Amino acid sequence: MKLHISHTTQYTYKEAVGDSVNEVRLTPFTNEQQSCYQHAISVEPNAPLFSYDDYFGNRVHAFSVNRQHRKLTIRSTMTVVTREAFKPQLGKDGLPAQEAWTWLAGEQAANRFAEYLLPTAYTDITPEVAAFADATIRREPESGAERLGVYSWLLALSNKIRSEFVYDPEATDVHTIAGDMLRRRRGVCQDFAHLMIAACRSKGVPARYVSGYHFVGDLQGGSADFEQASHAWVEAYVPGLGWCGFDPTNDALVGERYVKLGHGRDYKDIVPVKGVYMGTSEAMLDVTVDVKRADD
Repeated sequence: MKLHISHTTQYTYKEAVGDSVNEVRLTPFTNEQQSCYQHAISVEPNAPLFSYDDYFGNRVHAFSVNRQHRKLTIRSTMTVVTREAFKPQLGKDGLPAQEAWTWLAGEQAANRFAEYLLPTAYTDITPEVAAFADATIRREPESGAERLGVYSWLLALSNKIRSEFVYDPEATDVHTIAGDMLRRRRGVCQDFAHLMIAACRSKGVPARYVSGYHFVGDLQGGSADFEQASHAWVEAYVPGLGWCGFDPTNDALVGERYVKLGHGRDYKDIVPVKGVYMGTSEAMLDVTVDVKRADD
């Protein structure tokens, strides 16, 4: 599927500010799941951009606006061709269950995926989070979750979060951590992703936070007639399969409707736009996103 995406971030300041230094992580990956054919970023007031790849492999564009300004606008446009979701065949769950869980518990996995196994401020492994992960699959006492294949367990975990929590944009904010969302039983995609990551890490499964876009408009083309936004989901490592995507917010496999921008340990690693400036702290933020199917 060919998707065209436009993403505009605009800051309006109460008073003039200066010495604004910013980082932008709005460049889509090109990998086995998607190919980026066009991407452009523009800034007003005009400023030169320089780019680099961060520790996690995300492309970062940085810029500075030194002169005084009352408004900062960042526009990003891209055209991405995506592919269908990965669907493991019945009985093909990567390595055999016991072998896979044993490998994840070993030194090789701990060394290779250390950054995706340790808790963070957003994904702290509280006793409640650990209990939630343990309760994902209720089976006979002698057969715990470890007897499921890793992919099957992850799919069940994603489905459990989706079915037991309410999507509510008013319930949380950008600073909400997994434990808080677990108690409130409601939140947004960022919160659902953080809870799934924390639960995965509590079971020794490497997991990372993914930012991007989810196309939910008419597949026949045209713009959606509802407010759109960036999206967040999870990638977890399955021995024998590699990194696999899971969306605990929507009942869909991560595939052609998804465009990946970046990944990290949690939201803090891949904030789409962040920066600092000299001047008043009062600012109004306006973000508009449009994801539509492009004409071939």
